Amino acid sequence: MKIELSVLDLMMIGEERRFLDTIEGAKMLAQAVESFGYKRYWVAEHHDMPGIGSSATTLLMQYLAAATSKIRIGSGGVMLPNHAPLIVAEQFATLDTMFPQRIDFGVGRAPGGAGPAIRAIRGKNLERDFGQDLKEISDYLADNCQQAARGIREPHEVPVYILGSSLNSAEYAAKHGLPYVFASHFAPRFLMDAIQLYRKLFQPSPTLEKPYVIAGVNIIAADTPEEATLIASSHQKWVVQLYTGNAGLLPKPEPDYFKNTTANEKAILAEAMACTAIGDKSNVKDWLESFLQLTKVDELIIDARIYDPLSRCKSYQIAKEAVKAL
Repeated sequence: MKIELSVLDLMMIGEERRFLDTIEGAKMLAQAVESFGYKRYWVAEHHDMPGIGSSATTLLMQYLAAATSKIRIGSGGVMLPNHAPLIVAEQFATLDTMFPQRIDFGVGRAPGGAGPAIRAIRGKNLERDFGQDLKEISDYLADNCQQAARGIREPHEVPVYILGSSLNSAEYAAKHGLPYVFASHFAPRFLMDAIQLYRKLFQPSPTLEKPYVIAGVNIIAADTPEEATLIASSHQKWVVQLYTGNAGLLPKPEPDYFKNTTANEKAILAEAMACTAIGDKSNVKDWLESFLQLTKVDELIIDARIYDPLSRCKSYQIAKEAVKAL
């Protein structure tokens, strides 16, 4: 069974850590997964979210692309309502010039933050047309002179990926013949419905002949199931804190955390982290077989919010080994 693996990084800031530690940890992970054979490394966009440092997405992309040599670097994704299309096109054309054929443009229509952050970013311009904005960006990148202004004065072929967690995003990606990335790592509810709709409505385009689906998953792996359970507690505790209005920095691992959660907290985790594998190589392999048989996706993009940078690198290594064993 052939399946591509990639990384999604929210640039989590750990308790008693600095943002600089997060950035250095991302560099370490990018270099490690490149050596493991991962396909791409994407950085999310969030604003005013406690514990998440992925706000200046394209700057982080540049840093990681410069620290690596062949792995694709992308946005997972640019939250388009927050940005002027010309600026986005100029940034990605510049990245493509510096790192040719290595840059991905993942794009979403969500704001990536709550009300105060949205107002701080957009001012009074709260309504944007996603389709029109994306068309403008495509025109600027192609340098086809279809817009009143021009971006970088040469064409840039930067692949576009539609991100989402709803049927609307699936329909848009399908009708425009674009690859589709479903955010099942934190919002898995409509995963199967969205995949089925995307494949049903897909229309081939000059850039994509057949449907291509990437699913977000959480894979937290270690040499033993007990160790994996321990390091997974950071991710789990952060999610529970978020959904109970107490979001903060990424917690340190806590022994027996899941065992001691309340029924309500277990329900939160069951819903938000339904697409999650926690365990050793064998556990992860078994979970992957079931998930891939169900979804038949083309690629998995892994979110693993692990406190210790070395343990995080090891987790991604074990995930790759589990895929090889399929």
